[in-house]
Amino acid sequence: MKRFLLAVALTLSLFKASADEGMWLPMLLGEQVYNDMVKRGLKLSKEQLYSINKSSLKDAILIFGGGCTGEVVSDQGLIFTNHHCGYAAIAGASTVEHNYLRDGFYAYSKDAEIKSQITVQFLDRIVDVTKEVEDGVKGLSWDDRVKKLPEVFKAITDKVFDKDNGLAGRVYSMFKGNQYIMYVYKTYRDVRLVGAPPESVGKFGGDTDNWEWPRHTGDFSIFRVYGTKDGKPADFSMENVPLKPKHFLPVSIKGFKDGDYAMIYGYPGGTNRYETSYGIKLKNEIENPSLVALRDMRLKYMYAQMIKDPAVKLKLASSYAGIANYWKFYDGETKQLLKFHTQEQKEAYENQFTAWAKGKPEYENIMADYAKNYATWTPYSKMRQYLNEGVMGSPLAAFAASLISLDDKLAKPSTSSAEIKKALDAATANRKAFIEGEDLTSDEKIMGTVAMMYYNDIDKNQHPIGFYESMKGTYGSLKDENTFKNWAKDVFAKTMLLDDVKWAAFLKEPSAAGLEEDPAFAYANAFIKNYTIKYSPIYSAFVNKNAELGRAYMKGIMEMNPAAVKKMYPDANFSMRVSYGNVKSYNPRDAVHYDYVCTSKGILEKYIPGDYEFDLPTKQIELLKKRDFGQYIDKTKNDLVVTFITTNDITGGNSGSPVMDANGNLIGLAFDGNYEALSHKIAFDKDLNRTICVDVRYVLWCIDKLGGASNIIKELKLVK
Repeated sequence: MKRFLLAVALTLSLFKASADEGMWLPMLLGEQVYNDMVKRGLKLSKEQLYSINKSSLKDAILIFGGGCTGEVVSDQGLIFTNHHCGYAAIAGASTVEHNYLRDGFYAYSKDAEIKSQITVQFLDRIVDVTKEVEDGVKGLSWDDRVKKLPEVFKAITDKVFDKDNGLAGRVYSMFKGNQYIMYVYKTYRDVRLVGAPPESVGKFGGDTDNWEWPRHTGDFSIFRVYGTKDGKPADFSMENVPLKPKHFLPVSIKGFKDGDYAMIYGYPGGTNRYETSYGIKLKNEIENPSLVALRDMRLKYMYAQMIKDPAVKLKLASSYAGIANYWKFYDGETKQLLKFHTQEQKEAYENQFTAWAKGKPEYENIMADYAKNYATWTPYSKMRQYLNEGVMGSPLAAFAASLISLDDKLAKPSTSSAEIKKALDAATANRKAFIEGEDLTSDEKIMGTVAMMYYNDIDKNQHPIGFYESMKGTYGSLKDENTFKNWAKDVFAKTMLLDDVKWAAFLKEPSAAGLEEDPAFAYANAFIKNYTIKYSPIYSAFVNKNAELGRAYMKGIMEMNPAAVKKMYPDANFSMRVSYGNVKSYNPRDAVHYDYVCTSKGILEKYIPGDYEFDLPTKQIELLKKRDFGQYIDKTKNDLVVTFITTNDITGGNSGSPVMDANGNLIGLAFDGNYEALSHKIAFDKDLNRTICVDVRYVLWCIDKLGGASNIIKELKLVK
């Protein structure tokens, strides 16, 4: 997605949004931004975009689960989102006999809809609470301010909390703590699976096509939100009824052309557009390469087992998809940041800032302090990545680490028997869930390889004391790969965490000594405590200082160039945002042109029968070859349009976001970005940024023609 606009002279407009850049707060668009939207083609009023007292577009947009966006598309609470957002719910409803992940699923009546653990949150209102927050921390030092803020936030959100109506507030820091906005949400807990295409459609192209254009993925799933008869949130009950939403999106099958207006609402998860050159250097040189290498290893071992056994594939599918998604992202991010010389551009801007700040005590030492802060933490950064992405990348080690709190309770004589029983019951329940998702073969290889990589790649002074010495004494040379393999094999063979009989014996006579002797727990505990005792305080101080400097730097940027403030937007933080742009083709490199849509012709060209990534249902291939497109055909292309691209500014969390035309009609679902602009979390590229969207006409075709669920189509308000 896009770089900040940099003039050759590196003017002070570096942090001013340009072109299609910007994730805007819907209640604070400002006249300049709204007028830009109108110039680009928007036909709606400000009140139709966001209103407290009347229904508006914001009322159709929801947080889906814990990290995606969804939209209501009918007056009966029907929700569209991405397939990968509903993936866990689809997998959870599947069995080997009824494999909805593999075969797809559609409920042909509401009675057939499947209960899920998903919750959805609707935005009720947005309130600027900056004054209340600042009054609550007035006069405090930075450290005391950080400690006090949660208490201040709670006092603010307590005023709007309403359990009966599912209302709760959440305070978001904007512009690195220079502004605070409270979003008030209403949470619904009864959300049911209505439909999903086969995984071969929903993930067509797999890892090969991930973050790539052209793309032919039918990335959608369908759910319905239920509540009580008076519209209140409630736990799952057959007495509940479909929600009557304040607003729902009409669905357009009219089509569009290159250059047409496109608008996206949603919940972008996180950007760091105001990152310093120091942060980019650390990311490029240490953090991203470490993460990519460790995830690459984990994926290799998981994939080897998944292709052998459908049951293992089903078991690991959701975890594998999440690991793979950001493995490729962070690899591409580093490449784009280096390609566009983002670090050097930031350095040039920071030099200008330092020159401006000279003689201003509040700002003149900011860059020097940043340099000191990064110099203090950088030597330990790789070790932290290896702990989080490596050691904790083993499901067995991660579960073992979750027992550290139990170990602490068992070790304290003052812990009551009731507390211990509660902790043991929780550990037993978590163990059951862990074992259900565990693949022993891949996990054993991951654990052994990580232990070896940590030993070879991390400064010996940062190793857990005695861990590798003990391994060497029992298993032999630490230069021999077999040493680590044999060690891991023994861990899996001897741990009580995988042995029902041993676990039952432990429950009868629980003790800290018994837990600490377990080889899996001993492994996780050694690395976690090594980090917690020695390095966690250093990291906390680093993060805390960065936050303090970031707030001051952001404030200084605004003072240095006040004219740009009206066109500045806060970093994404999973609060509702709107972005606008156009459907648009692009030229990624010399002599290459990418069209703005992909069609069924491309699906047939990519189709490989029986392939792990490019297989498709036989029925779909037959329908496409017959050109049985029905009312969903694109008349301009004389084909079924599968996906399209826009210039909208989005990021993770926008998955499932509605892509709307100038009148607020749904034309697609956003689901990815393009590889050429994977630096978008840090820098927004005005030429290459594209959002990849599944065309709603392909969604409807899959529901109707492929799935035979005409009942769902009849529920929608189609714009023809």
